[in-house]
Amino acid sequence: MKCALVTGGSRGIGRAICIKLAQELGYHVLINFQHNEDAAKVTLAGIEATGGTGTILKFDVADHAAVTNALSQWESSHPEAVIEVIVNNAGIAKDGLFMWMSSEDWSSVINTTVNGFYHVTQFFIQKLLRQRYGRIINIISVSGVKGTPGQTNYSAAKAALLGATKALAQEVAKRNITVNAVAPGFIHSDMTANMDEKELKKLIPANRFGEPEEVADLVSFLASPKAGYITGEVININGGVYS
Repeated sequence: MKCALVTGGSRGIGRAICIKLAQELGYHVLINFQHNEDAAKVTLAGIEATGGTGTILKFDVADHAAVTNALSQWESSHPEAVIEVIVNNAGIAKDGLFMWMSSEDWSSVINTTVNGFYHVTQFFIQKLLRQRYGRIINIISVSGVKGTPGQTNYSAAKAALLGATKALAQEVAKRNITVNAVAPGFIHSDMTANMDEKELKKLIPANRFGEPEEVADLVSFLASPKAGYITGEVININGGVYS
């Protein structure tokens, strides 16, 4: 059974990626979530509606012990499973001006994005190397590429993941493992629901927000055998928003 793991797979971009990986590439999808089990069940229903299969896994990517325990238990009960694709999508935003930013708002955003990437990817990396195949895709953000005021913590976390993507890609390329980052701009999701879309559209050359399915299409391509010669890349999907 060939599998793909998507962290933060219960809603928005993560949900769209889960459904697309099952639908287009035939993966059994592990849907990670932390809080909203009902939303994760909706994602699973979306996968099953297209004829695919999936499993819901609850753990906090920022908690090393929780990640290790959940994934170890799943592996031990599914010895025939082979993880081929890891999508590090889990992330949180706690926006505010840096001069008023609390230590907790800084640390929690860094821990979820950066340490979450480490905990999940490190758990599987030796297995990917032994099987000589893998696709690691890190969801960053336009904020990690150009920086966004009011998001110093979020920009720092996503920029760190950008650097990790480029470094790890060089370490594992000889074993047919690619590591790439996808940097969405303004995408319709819970994270952008409270933004002033009418005003922000003026900043976007394409004059609209993107859809989660458009990001999922890109991730699905990078997760496929067709993308075997693309690694260490950051691919922007932002409607033309550049600094």
